[in-house]
Amino acid sequence: MTRIICPRCHCEKLYRMSTGKRRCSHCRYDFHPHRLPLYLTRDQWKSIITWFLLEQSSQTIANKTGIERKRVLRALTWIRRALIRDVPAVFSGTVEVDETYVGGRWKNKRTSIREKGTKRGRGTKKQPVFGILCRNGLVWAEIVDNVEAATLQPLISSKVKKGSIVCSDSWRAYTGIASKGFVHRMVNHGERE
Repeated sequence: MTRIICPRCHCEKLYRMSTGKRRCSHCRYDFHPHRLPLYLTRDQWKSIITWFLLEQSSQTIANKTGIERKRVLRALTWIRRALIRDVPAVFSGTVEVDETYVGGRWKNKRTSIREKGTKRGRGTKKQPVFGILCRNGLVWAEIVDNVEAATLQPLISSKVKKGSIVCSDSWRAYTGIASKGFVHRMVNHGERE
C-alpha cells in the first residue's frame, strides 16, 4: 500500500476525518487522498503518450516509465478525454461507414454457448459496433443494438453533412443513403474491392 502524505507540506502525520478526507497535522490542509491533482513532468507525459500510441497496456506503460500504475491510469483517462473532444460533431467530405462485431474469441466462450453454436458475421451473438471514418483520419464509433437500416441511417444522417461522399459496402442497411442527400459509393467485398 502506498503511503499517503500531505500534498502541500509532505508531512506524514495525518488525521482521518468522518467525511473521508484527511487533515494534515502540520499545515491543517484537508484533502481527499485519492483525488489529488496529477503532477507529471513533460518528459513523463511524452513517454506515457508514446506508449499509449503504441497500444501498450497500463501495466506495461508503468513498467517502462517507472511511474506507478494508478498515476498512469489517471493520465490515460485524461488523454482519452482529450481525444473525445477532438472528434467533430458532423463529418464532411469523403467518409467511410462500416459495422463490425466485437466479442471474445470462440475458444474462450463458455461450453454451453459453444455447444449451441453460432454464426459468423451478421446474425452472430457478438456486440455490433458502427463506425464512421473521415478520410482526414478522424473516427467516430458507437455500440448499436442491431445493424439494420432503421438503426444505421439515422446515425449517418446525424453525423455526416449532407452532400458528402459516403463509401460503404453492399450491406442492405446502406441502400437508400443517396435519397437522403448523400453521394453514395459502394464497394463489393465479394469482388475483392
